[in-house]
Amino acid sequence: MPVKTGEYKGHPTISLLKDETDMRPFTFGMGKARLILENIEAIKKFVENNDKGSSNSETEAE
Repeated sequence: MPVKTGEYKGHPTISLLKDETDMRPFTFGMGKARLILENIEAIKKFVENNDKGSSNSETEAE
């Protein structure tokens, strides 16, 4: 998964892309990055409990 870093109004951001042509990346700053890191185990458990093994499982939730 490609990752790009950038800036928004003088603040650092990170963008997670599904592939190089992704037109709608998941972009967030330091506050949400910290929140994700603090809750990474809960996020992993959420994925494990809800992943149906389908490659389309993440697009179904959009």
